[in-house]
Amino acid sequence: MPYEICNSMTFYRIWHVFASLPQMERGVAKVLGGDPKGNNFLYTNGKSVIIRNINNPAIADIYTEHPHQVTVAKYAPSGFYIASGDVSGKIRIWDTTQKEHLLKYEYQPFGGKIKDIAWTEDSKRIACVGEGREKFGAVFLWDTGSSVGEISGHSKVINSVDIKQTRPYRLISGSDDNCSRGKYWNCRFVNCVRFSPDGNRFCTAGADGQIFLYDGKTGEKICALGGAKAHEGGVYAVSWSPDSSQLISASGDKTVKLWDVGTSTALTTFNMGADVMDQQLGCLWQKDHLLSVSLSGYINYLDKSNPDRPLRTIKGHSKSIQSLTVHKNGGRSYIYSGSHDGHINILSLGGGHNNDFSGKGHSNLVTKMAVDDADQLVTCSMDDTVRFTSVTKKEYSASNLVKMDVQPKHVSVAAGGLALAVCIGQVVFLKDKKKVFTLDSLDYEPEAGAIHPGGSTAAVGGADGKVRLYSVQGNTLKDEGKSVEAKGPVTDMAYSKDGAYLAVTDEKKVVTVFTVADNYSVKNDFYGHHAKVVTLAWSPDNEHFASGGMDMMVYVWTVNDADKRLKIPDAHRLHHVSGLAWIDEHTLVTTSHDASVKQWTLKF
Repeated sequence: MPYEICNSMTFYRIWHVFASLPQMERGVAKVLGGDPKGNNFLYTNGKSVIIRNINNPAIADIYTEHPHQVTVAKYAPSGFYIASGDVSGKIRIWDTTQKEHLLKYEYQPFGGKIKDIAWTEDSKRIACVGEGREKFGAVFLWDTGSSVGEISGHSKVINSVDIKQTRPYRLISGSDDNCSRGKYWNCRFVNCVRFSPDGNRFCTAGADGQIFLYDGKTGEKICALGGAKAHEGGVYAVSWSPDSSQLISASGDKTVKLWDVGTSTALTTFNMGADVMDQQLGCLWQKDHLLSVSLSGYINYLDKSNPDRPLRTIKGHSKSIQSLTVHKNGGRSYIYSGSHDGHINILSLGGGHNNDFSGKGHSNLVTKMAVDDADQLVTCSMDDTVRFTSVTKKEYSASNLVKMDVQPKHVSVAAGGLALAVCIGQVVFLKDKKKVFTLDSLDYEPEAGAIHPGGSTAAVGGADGKVRLYSVQGNTLKDEGKSVEAKGPVTDMAYSKDGAYLAVTDEKKVVTVFTVADNYSVKNDFYGHHAKVVTLAWSPDNEHFASGGMDMMVYVWTVNDADKRLKIPDAHRLHHVSGLAWIDEHTLVTTSHDASVKQWTLKF
């Protein structure tokens, strides 16, 4: 449930968490976990573990207590705890029944990346494997950390582990050394090993495209699924049906296959696309749901009756989000966010559905975005371009791309087709999607810019802490020698919607607001952040604005009273806030390097 923090007459409430997708890496399997009741599934991204409702994946929860990148998470068969492992070799065991996810135990079974985790059916023992320095696996008691066995014999990284869920317990592990313990086979570079739920069989999947089936009690090989090769590419994951009669496999050949174990034949081949990002690196069979994960991070709900078209595809971000804006279209609010890999996501409020633009977009980090009065999303990127993309057509177009001479850092818009791109060593003035004027050979380094809503002034903030005010005269920017001082190197800036104020954030942890009508005199300085302030956004009421910083904090300030503020600490725990936008005067949206979007309800 959403929660509240009250302070006098102000409070905030987290209203909705729009979770990130899994963090993916080409050629590396992605482990998905499922809860024993079949209601949730989970995966990792960065330092976060994401738990999503399988029937309504818009319902999500995020665990953010790992100080290092998390690689795998698995539910205990009891359903009461989750064990998650990270790149440092730490295993954290935490509660699933309460919102706070209290830590129960923390262990360091070996030093190095944890790649897979398995529990015994009584939820008392845990096996973990990975990239240890002296050993590659461990088996221990969940409540003491005491060792209850060794995973020995492997000479290289162990990629996968599983434990038979019926007594007597058996453990199977798969490694880069072409073997499992304790049976050898001719499968190269084992990516995944899994016991059937009834324990009668286990299967192994390798980088050579083969899947082998074994007897769960004796370890004797039964057969190879599909004969010589199960897939044309490496097989990264397998998942059994609840009744142990079938399994699905995910492959780099961009397919998922549904296998009948009894006949060792493929019943269905799900073709997931032709692009390299359509490679399938993970899968999960949870009750009636068949899920797969693409290299893009997209989560596919497979349809047995229509194998070429998923029932549903969950989209979003798998890389850190760098920029954000909101826009109303047709009576509905949309959140636009741009990430480190150049991807721009469209999130529709109400249903919580994610979408994207068709065609080829940015190829690098999207640094800033805004929607202009022609319903165009104006974005700038480290690929040295500024794009103008129709939010109604939702399609990238090469004709709406403006190439910059140097890398743009910041973009702002105003009525009449005006846009201001602040680049390395340059300020570029654009009109109707064309460059009309460039300021270069500057004696300062420009960092951020803003055009007054009336179109009369272009303010540019510099690394020297000055904000220079250029007069917009036709298609030119004229330097009339006007400037004001921020408290430090400028990081972001924006005019209020009514043009009455200019707010400027800086590296010295201060936000300064200037009154435009009073010759840009200082209205107030706003102190509170403990680290560099990196982003700000004005409320539609023009009386409040929000700021976000490297300190993970969000402040909502009152223009007329610097002491009246609402503080949201740990808005995105362990990640600094990268973007802010307002849906309305009581609804704020935040983004972060954790690749998630959060919607907050505010009262002040």
